[in-house]
Amino acid sequence: MEQKSMTALISAFSRAYHSLQNTDKVFDDYLAKDILTENEYEQISSNMSKGINFFNPSFDGTQKEALQWVVDNQLSPTPLGRSAFAEKALENAVRSGAKQYVIFAAGYDTFAYRQPDWASTIQIFELDHPATGSDKQKRIQSLLSEKPANLHYVSADFTENNWEINLISCLEFDQSKISFCSLLGISYYLTKKTFAETLNTISCIVPKGSVIIFDYPDEDSYTTKAGESTKKQVALAGGANEKMLASYSYSELKNLLADSNFLIYEHLTPNEITEQYFKKYNKLNPDHPITAFDNVNYCLAVKN
Repeated sequence: MEQKSMTALISAFSRAYHSLQNTDKVFDDYLAKDILTENEYEQISSNMSKGINFFNPSFDGTQKEALQWVVDNQLSPTPLGRSAFAEKALENAVRSGAKQYVIFAAGYDTFAYRQPDWASTIQIFELDHPATGSDKQKRIQSLLSEKPANLHYVSADFTENNWEINLISCLEFDQSKISFCSLLGISYYLTKKTFAETLNTISCIVPKGSVIIFDYPDEDSYTTKAGESTKKQVALAGGANEKMLASYSYSELKNLLADSNFLIYEHLTPNEITEQYFKKYNKLNPDHPITAFDNVNYCLAVKN
């Protein structure tokens, strides 16, 4: 059986649920539901609502309300917030001259299949583990008659560091063109050494002005100071055999990026993320607001 990333499936589920259940959306991934099978969607819904006591021991309500609580408080804040952050930043970068969008560990990301008009001028590269990549492609084939002409799949294993050779050997990739590189949901699962090597390698194959964007856990993430939702998330990832390995202080991250010639241009803390991406939604949905995850920050850096 092919390996499927459980965290990638749950991330797709949370985007699908949000898109289906709300008229006002933080981020509308209207294709996420179609990527999941009916059975997967129901199975994850059932598991999550049944797990309410793990997430919120004092919860009192129906199974349906339990599912909404788990999704809004535990599953969707990070996938929704970081996707909104990344795609807005991508649009700005494309308007400023970026020509390539490189999605690291693309998982079940659907941007390429719902790409807006402004993206038609860029080349999109989805990098992922061969097993996850082929599983996703099978799912997409049943939805779309043809693959978007500007999309390219690149097989990659970040721990093996073979992604660079595979990306460069992709004929459509041009090292002289400004690239926008998304590394969402990656920094948690790589050792500090591997993450630093990844940043350094990116810096070597993209020109000045290229952008990297990522989310990362702060230095309190795996300590007793971590917020409740963070502690639960660490336990969930461990249960899915996707252990979280690293966390960073701002100054540590700044130095790490500087070592690879990247300068931080935008940095958002949980309060700032809530303010920018969830405020409007929360005004319209005061009974079930969404707040950004404790201990998770967003970062956009530019190669200088």
